[in-house]
Amino acid sequence: MSKIRVGIVEDIEDIRNAVAALLLWDEAFELVFTFSRAEEALETIPALQPDVVIMDINLPGINGIECIQQVKPQCPDTQFMIFTIYENDENIFTALEAGASGYLLKKSSMPQIAEALKELYAGGSPMSALIARKLVQHYQKPVQRNEDLEQLTPKEKEILSLLSEGLLYKEIADKLSITPGTVKQHIHRIYEKLHVGNKTEAINKMLRK
Repeated sequence: MSKIRVGIVEDIEDIRNAVAALLLWDEAFELVFTFSRAEEALETIPALQPDVVIMDINLPGINGIECIQQVKPQCPDTQFMIFTIYENDENIFTALEAGASGYLLKKSSMPQIAEALKELYAGGSPMSALIARKLVQHYQKPVQRNEDLEQLTPKEKEILSLLSEGLLYKEIADKLSITPGTVKQHIHRIYEKLHVGNKTEAINKMLRK
């Protein structure tokens, strides 16, 4: 039976070494690399194509979510497991949108981590119980008529729609023949009218409508 090839990107040495020791001890795994910075992993992940990468979010320099966004297109079969202390909704959704398929909190026990890696490799999406509950609560929110969206001008609605398609500020500006600064001003007003603090929350509010 082939081993699950796993890489670790984690800047806290004690945690990195503890997870590495788990992988070396459990015969189901093969440890292929450990890095403390995302920059070190940007070339290695596509080159080695590991089965699973355990990825911290709060890394020095490029963070874990940005790293996943950059390398996921080059290694679509690699599964990314977020491994973090962060429990806030924004990080959860941003990580999943970036290409992560699992989300574990660092307070998880070593047996839980090993089981989650095996589940992820088998095609599942393991998550800490608290994270899973947050996702359930998010999608169980009652769908209501969203009066905030009705406050947007046609131009603001158009910009929000383009944002949801993944366009950057400059791309939106070119498409609408306006400056990136004007786009930024529109987006600031959109956030104010929708009572949100970032792009993900604004798009989610539009989609729920």
